[in-house]
Amino acid sequence: MRMSPAVQILVRWAVSALGVLIAASVIPGISYEKGSDLIVVVLLLSILNAVLRPILVLFALPFVILTMGLGILFINALLFMLVAHWVDGFHVTGFLPAFFGSLIVSLTSLLLFGVRTVRVGGSRGKPHRRGKSDDVIDI
Repeated sequence: MRMSPAVQILVRWAVSALGVLIAASVIPGISYEKGSDLIVVVLLLSILNAVLRPILVLFALPFVILTMGLGILFINALLFMLVAHWVDGFHVTGFLPAFFGSLIVSLTSLLLFGVRTVRVGGSRGKPHRRGKSDDVIDI
């Protein structure tokens, strides 16, 4: 059963909020004052990840390739720090808490959504039919 795009966005925001909540409770340098601050943080992180992150990854592509993808973790930490700078009730004391906080948010999403696997052709043993939506390679 497929969810509507609006429900998918709400579920992703809820998972991100859970990740930020876990990060704030586990990492000593991350805190928030009110639940509404958490909502603003999640919305800003979502917008920055959709708009600014691809641009930053493009500009830092040689660094990302040189570090075999680990450079993306640094970009995520910088975005986490930027959101903390913009939201008054959300506090991140430095780069390391931001790094580990963004790592926890990423791992939470990974654990709850799983890794999308590459599917070619039919799924679950069904024969491959040309023109169906299963012809797309999901990554």
